Amino acid sequence: MAADSDPETEVFEITDFTTASEWERFVSRVEEVLNDWKLIGSSAGRASPEKGEYTSGTWEEKSQEINFADFKFSITHHYLKQESDKSDLKEELEEDAFPLAMQDLLCMNNDFPPRAHCLVRWYGMREFLVISPGANCEAITSESKCNLLLSSVSISLANSGCQVPMFVQIQQKWRRLYAGECQGPGVRTDFEMVHLRKVPSQYNHLSGLLDIFKAKIGCSLTPLPPVTIAIRFTYVLQDWQQYSWPQQPPDFDALLGGEVGGVEFGKLPFGACEDPISELHLATTWPHLTEGIVVDNDVYSDLDPLQAPHWSVRVRKAENPQCLLGDFLNEFFKLCCRKESTEEILGRGLTEEEGKENTDLSAALSKLTEPAAAPMSKLSVSSMVHSARKHIRRHRRVDESPLSNDVLNSILLYLFPDAAVERSSTGTSDASDGRPAPPPSTGGRSEPDKDSDYNLFNQLKSAPSDSLTYRLALCVCLVNFYHGGVRALAHLWQEFVLEMRFRWENNHLVYGLASGAPDLRCCLLHQKLQMLNCCIERKRARDESRKASDGGKERERQLPGGGENGRRSRRASPGKSWDSWSDSEDEFFECLSDQEEAAAAKEGEAEKGGAGRAKPPDGRLHPHGTMTLLNPSTEPLYIPVTQEPAPMTEDLLEEHSEVLAKLGTTAEGAHLRARMQSACLLSDMESFKAANPGCSLEDFVRWYSPRDYVEEEVVDEAGAPVLRGELSARMKIPGNMWAEAWDTARSVPARRQKRLFDDTKEAEKVLHYLSVQKPADLTRHLLPCILHAAVLKLKEEESLEDIPSVKKAVQQATSHASKQLRHPNPDHKKLEEVISQLVAVETVIARARSLKAKFGVGKAEAGEDSEDLEKFVSSLLEEPEVAVLGAGRGPAGSIIHKLFVSSQRAALLAPMDDDLVRPGGGADDRKPMGGGLNVPDFPPPAGREILLRTCVPRPAPYSKALPQRLFCVLLREDFRLAGALSSDTSFF
Repeated sequence: MAADSDPETEVFEITDFTTASEWERFVSRVEEVLNDWKLIGSSAGRASPEKGEYTSGTWEEKSQEINFADFKFSITHHYLKQESDKSDLKEELEEDAFPLAMQDLLCMNNDFPPRAHCLVRWYGMREFLVISPGANCEAITSESKCNLLLSSVSISLANSGCQVPMFVQIQQKWRRLYAGECQGPGVRTDFEMVHLRKVPSQYNHLSGLLDIFKAKIGCSLTPLPPVTIAIRFTYVLQDWQQYSWPQQPPDFDALLGGEVGGVEFGKLPFGACEDPISELHLATTWPHLTEGIVVDNDVYSDLDPLQAPHWSVRVRKAENPQCLLGDFLNEFFKLCCRKESTEEILGRGLTEEEGKENTDLSAALSKLTEPAAAPMSKLSVSSMVHSARKHIRRHRRVDESPLSNDVLNSILLYLFPDAAVERSSTGTSDASDGRPAPPPSTGGRSEPDKDSDYNLFNQLKSAPSDSLTYRLALCVCLVNFYHGGVRALAHLWQEFVLEMRFRWENNHLVYGLASGAPDLRCCLLHQKLQMLNCCIERKRARDESRKASDGGKERERQLPGGGENGRRSRRASPGKSWDSWSDSEDEFFECLSDQEEAAAAKEGEAEKGGAGRAKPPDGRLHPHGTMTLLNPSTEPLYIPVTQEPAPMTEDLLEEHSEVLAKLGTTAEGAHLRARMQSACLLSDMESFKAANPGCSLEDFVRWYSPRDYVEEEVVDEAGAPVLRGELSARMKIPGNMWAEAWDTARSVPARRQKRLFDDTKEAEKVLHYLSVQKPADLTRHLLPCILHAAVLKLKEEESLEDIPSVKKAVQQATSHASKQLRHPNPDHKKLEEVISQLVAVETVIARARSLKAKFGVGKAEAGEDSEDLEKFVSSLLEEPEVAVLGAGRGPAGSIIHKLFVSSQRAALLAPMDDDLVRPGGGADDRKPMGGGLNVPDFPPPAGREILLRTCVPRPAPYSKALPQRLFCVLLREDFRLAGALSSDTSFF
């Protein structure tokens, strides 16, 4: 026991009551945030907000997280950004001036703002703070916790001197219940709220709400100051049966019969499949009323919507309405993710038919060898092959072909209209001249607009709008959407590739492609088709020259002096292109017949032993001005006929660049790279030597690269100034490729050289490239053309509506699409965003047309009011709420009144009669219908908002007169009272 009582072993528990609790830390943290945001001190002195500023102004907010123990809260500062905040501050503020929030309670410039925070609508404040639970925290439902938070707010405001009102969100978030407080010098405003699911019957009208307001104020003055009243009733129109949206009806006679928005090949559908405007909300407002002027109780009401001084309208837009163009784009874009090949998609049915096709092809070849009674001079292998393919297509069973014969033939005739011209012509002339199809109609746009739309392909890297590739993209898109999806697409592509091979084998130019080298500004598929067309052009030119050669040899046998000497004289005649020479078909990589080989050998022997005669110049085009050869100087310098450089597509250029880059930087690699790049140079040197016998490298450089021949003026022996020239420094470098090529170049005209461009090889490469394309690859190739067509369609439709926001949106979508499509590997997600932008534009245009149809914009009945109605409809699309000029007596108001009357008659199955409501009539001017039934013009209001305001002393008669406000919301299943009650705290 003695040990236990030893003072050294005793332990004392010490409690430090100065240590801050969690609640005190929370209050202190709120004060720190108010100091950081500089919300300390008076907020009075700023000018009242202008009318409509709450809607048109910019609202900003900033948030910060604070903790109450382990419970997270978020404090947010909401405020209206006003440029005149600092310039309108009064230099001398009264010490007892009301806080800014108290002044806003009585301001009538922004009652019922259409787009604002709910607290702004209920209390009319331009600045406030909200403390709400964190994202993953429970709602504050306990009454004790609510009181604790409110006391924390009160202490923070009092300690910091902040005059900005602060609210605390309580109960479940969906209820939007707030309680708060605002403090000023000697004044305080308490913000309280009531929320019920049902409207009490005794408070379902203005009289009952006035009783609540007066009872809550508790003012003992007699008589009470007048209460200012603002009332807003909202009527909802949902029945649009009488005014449908203008959508193109289906054409039952067309291939797409029965399809809404069905169009012919070459056009994209447009418009909404459902009304994009779901509801119209009419708000009738009585802004400045005083108690006693209007009567509204459970027996009678003076609040007739037709007599309301202010009408405003807003439209509720359907969420993601189904739009035809958007469906086309989305369904087409989905094909980019497919992995199957054409053979896998078509299945065994069509591959078995391909085997039959091969059998028929062999039968066609054997038919050519059989003797026939009729002459078969016009028959060819390719024509027989084409006939066999047509035979196969005709005898394919319908269930095995994804595309019917009618649809397939219509598509092929649209893609290749020259085939129809060829069939309709009685002669044997070739109708496929390669001319492009006429451009589609531009809807009456001006010439600059036409040029900008046509050159849009350069921006999007697609293809011209009058090209075969562009038309193919439209057909593929329609086939995918209307005629069987990916299987029908694979079938169409297979037929397209067969058509391309048929045209190559029969020397028919591909219709709808510009002549010349592939345009690198276009998509790769368009470049491939242009490459095939180049091959066909070269092949046709070679065949024509071969025919001319055969005809020249036949005439040579008949003319006197024919034979070798005649051939030699014709070959020496200048001024002819190399295609026109009689023997231009002789090429080193093609086999010659025995007779042609003997003739060529005989000709060579004659030239060698021709009594010392020199071989005449060959392949001359025309003299190069007055320029002469350096040695002898009297002989003119002739420009030779040269071969055209080989055309290349962008993928071939990329492969060529990669091959050259892989050669490395070694001397051997650089030499090999130079030789690969000098093939065209060597050909031009050989042509130049053939056209200018006895020429030198200096002569060639003077014509081919004048900058590499430097001339300077010198004085000769006689003292006369003369020009002397020499090769540039780079041409004199040892091992120069130009000098090596000149030494190895022979005197060979272009028509005798090996072709730089092997059209047969390149055509087969293109055909192979087309045949191995999967539907997904084809979709990616044609996607730029489809987006190009969609942009043109939107521009065409927008020009009919003239919506400024749509023009800007189309430009932005085009710019975004251009950035993606010009990239080698575009991002699919960003392309989806581009398509979403285009669909959004289509939706806006569809909404505009729906509203114009409902309000009669552009119709003859509108008359002089057409312009006002058009502005009204345009504002409905751009603004959240639009005021109706003249309320119910204006042109727009009259139409809205008729819409509601029609909807009421349809809802009650009453007969439609235009005389039931006299023009300008009110609620008492309706005619009774059969059976004494009166049909009201408007349905019961869907929502009623009543705002009560006054300024009375509280809590005692000798207190200051302070602003009091009560905002009442009465809906079918929602009843809300938001009160702001101010008190004088000086004598508490």
